[in-house]
Amino acid sequence: MAQDNLPKMPKAGPSARIDKWLWAARVYKTRSQAVDAIKNSRVTVGGVNVKPSHIIKAGETINVRKPPITYSFKVLACIEQRVGAKLLPQVYENVTDPKQYELLEMSRISGFVDRQRGTGRPTKKDRRALDNFIEPAMFGWDEDFDDNDDEDDNDQR
Repeated sequence: MAQDNLPKMPKAGPSARIDKWLWAARVYKTRSQAVDAIKNSRVTVGGVNVKPSHIIKAGETINVRKPPITYSFKVLACIEQRVGAKLLPQVYENVTDPKQYELLEMSRISGFVDRQRGTGRPTKKDRRALDNFIEPAMFGWDEDFDDNDDEDDNDQR
């Protein structure tokens, strides 16, 4: 009875297009994003760049580069219809190297902690200081400007 509540796996064929498989396996949110990734050489099958229409078979390894890491998936089922997240273990096996996940964690940690002072976006205090420095130079220059022609005009009246 417990298995009746599980969603059913869609029909899996002997092969599938890689762009459809990447979308169906929820690696990419849309099929067009999957096609763009394939065309930009971010997806390889067995270390070889492929086209979106490339046919994959069960047992092949697909590498997907999503900076800063490269994910590796072993194809278990060749599907072209999107499945629920609970069924993903039946579709592929994640064989990504643990070092890649360490690299991801390091990039997350070092994002703002080790930022050098003065690099990146200015703080609110820095921005105010910059505004105070620029404002007199840009807007106040003509108020203090002393032109002798104006004095001569006043004398003639």
